[in-house]
Amino acid sequence: MADTVRHMDEYAGNIDRWFQANVGKLTWLAIVLVLVLVTDRLVSRVLRKVLDNSQIPSASIFVNLARVTIWVIGTAMVLQPVFGINPTTLITALGVGGVAISLGLKDTVANIIGGFGLMLGHVIQPGDLVTVQGVTGTVHDITWRQTAVRTRNGDLMIIPNSVLNTAALTKLTPVSEGMSTLEFTAKASSDPAAVSQDILDRVTKATANVSLEGQSPLVKFTGFSPYGMTGQVLVFAREGVLLSTVTDAAARAIAGADYLVEDGGSADNI
Repeated sequence: MADTVRHMDEYAGNIDRWFQANVGKLTWLAIVLVLVLVTDRLVSRVLRKVLDNSQIPSASIFVNLARVTIWVIGTAMVLQPVFGINPTTLITALGVGGVAISLGLKDTVANIIGGFGLMLGHVIQPGDLVTVQGVTGTVHDITWRQTAVRTRNGDLMIIPNSVLNTAALTKLTPVSEGMSTLEFTAKASSDPAAVSQDILDRVTKATANVSLEGQSPLVKFTGFSPYGMTGQVLVFAREGVLLSTVTDAAARAIAGADYLVEDGGSADNI
């Protein structure tokens, strides 16, 4: 029992002596850590506000760059005084291993470079309506590695920045992004003008609550088939409304019209 107490006293004494010997280093480490945390939060908040009020695209990639810079500076400030590591020696060591690291992280590096290229080149920015590799939606954010695109139905699609730099990308207008097509076939004996006006009246009334404000439906005849005259109804969904919703409303509106051909002329959303 006495030996146990003695060992505990020695252990406590060693800890006390260590703290006394390193109190300066620990104080400096705590000061730098607090400064870095406070600076990180303030700079992030100010930078987001500045980006939101300027013409510079607002994306987390710029905020992340600033945060990394702050932490790198903070680390450099404590390496030599606290840990006895010469920053120059560390940089040299990182340079020697840089080739191996870059090979292992080539996809990550490509995504980071791609993200900066997209933002600085103003190719896309948050809020843009885009279609890329079959995904259509609004650019939600651009991070270090990927770009988040939110589709109309609420899904968040994650696309690597390197893919965006090499794939075909289409920037859309609100009208084209919200457009859906409904096909129909009218009897050959029908009056095209009368059919067009009746469809337009029906669809306009049926989609009034879900269509894009200021953009009326359009009716176009596209040709002929063995069943009659083929045509399309172009409907435009307002923001937040699924394309299938506005198309369904249009299809229900013209269903059963006496000038439509039932066989071969069913309405389909494409």
